[in-house]
Formats: sequence, structure tokens, C-alpha cells
Amino acid sequence: MMAQRYRSRYLVPRRIGPNTIAVTGLIMLGVGAFVVLPAITGGVSLPPASAQKIPATVGTAPPAPVDIAAVAPAVPPSTPVQLEIPVLGVKAPVMLLGRNSDGTVQVPPLENHNLAGWYVGSVTPGADGSSVILGHVDNYAGPSVFFSIKNLQVRDEVKVVRADGSVAEFAVDGVQKVAKAQFPTSGIYGNTPYPSLRLVTCGGPFDAASGHYADNIVVYAHLTAVQAG
Repeated sequence: MMAQRYRSRYLVPRRIGPNTIAVTGLIMLGVGAFVVLPAITGGVSLPPASAQKIPATVGTAPPAPVDIAAVAPAVPPSTPVQLEIPVLGVKAPVMLLGRNSDGTVQVPPLENHNLAGWYVGSVTPGADGSSVILGHVDNYAGPSVFFSIKNLQVRDEVKVVRADGSVAEFAVDGVQKVAKAQFPTSGIYGNTPYPSLRLVTCGGPFDAASGHYADNIVVYAHLTAVQAG
């Protein structure tokens, strides 16, 4: 008998205005280790402690407001094709994520550990507003592309290679952990008046009964430069 994968509750963005994205909890395959491996005997293979531990530097509050003077000017839209996080050794292709027929947001294939996804309902990286890129933290086979984003520090660099050949460079403003049951919709998905980036995955305590983590991990970043292609 093949092992089954648990489905998990995740927060799905839905645009309702020019500067706001509403979020509703719907069932979907999770972004991150929303997957456990039931053994034939009924047991569950839990993620390792390292996947559930969140650094003490990660708080529950969003980072301090960005100094607008430090933000680079917005650039015309261009689809992201690759995400790079030098300090973590991440260099991953970026696929486009739309919506499924049931209204849930599509996610990258769970089996591909080195793949991120840009939600097309958000702005392209480098444009004014909040660009949202999702990634798995792991699955039953091991760590995935966003396993270590919880360890990012203020001013760490995140690069997004765009389809026009340009590279949008972002600086991390902070990392936040949020309880899925109390997800701060407007703070994370609401558009900013400057070019910003959000990296979203999951983490924290793992609930074997429901098959998902209790928290989301969100990295906030602002645009610092755009290198021409």
C-alpha cells in the first residue's frame, strides 16, 4: 500500500482591492512540511526537531517600518524566474502559481525540493506593492527550498532574477512567525507603497493529528537595487 499524504489547512490569498489581499482558510496541499508519512501500521513519521525549532530572533511582531528613503525606485513588471538567497546557498527556479478550480492557490510540486513559486495575484518583484513567493520547508523525504529562511537576518540579501534579464535585489527587514489560526492578513498580504517582497513557508510545532505545522514563517524585504539584464 502506498503511503498517503495528509492535506492541510493553509491561508489562501484573494485580491479584493488595489492595496489589499484578503485571506481565507481553505484546504490545500501545504507549502512547507504539511506532509507526514503514515506507516502501514498507522504510525506517523514526524519532521525532525530542527524543522520545528524557530530561532529566538524570530518574533511574533512584524518588523519595524521601512525607511522609504532606503528603498530603490520601482521598475516595470517582469515575471520572476529564479530566486537566490546567497547566505543560505539557495538558488532555485521560480514557477508561476495561480488558483485551482476550487479557489485554492496552486503550490510547487511537493517532490521538487528546489523550487519556489510566485503567486500571480501579487505584484512582480520590483514593482510597487508586495510580491509573494511561496516555498516548501520540507516533506517526508527531507528539507526543501525554504527550510532555512527562518534563519535570515536583517540586511541579508535576496535576489530575484526576472524574465527581462534584470535582477531585483532585496534586503531583509525581518522574519516573523504567525499562528495560522490568527493569520494577520493585511500585514502580510496587503500591498505596500514601495517595492517589497514576502517569502512564506511554515514552521513551528508540528501537529501529527492534523498533519501540519501550527505557524507560518514570513520573511519581509524591501527593494535595494535592480541590476539591468
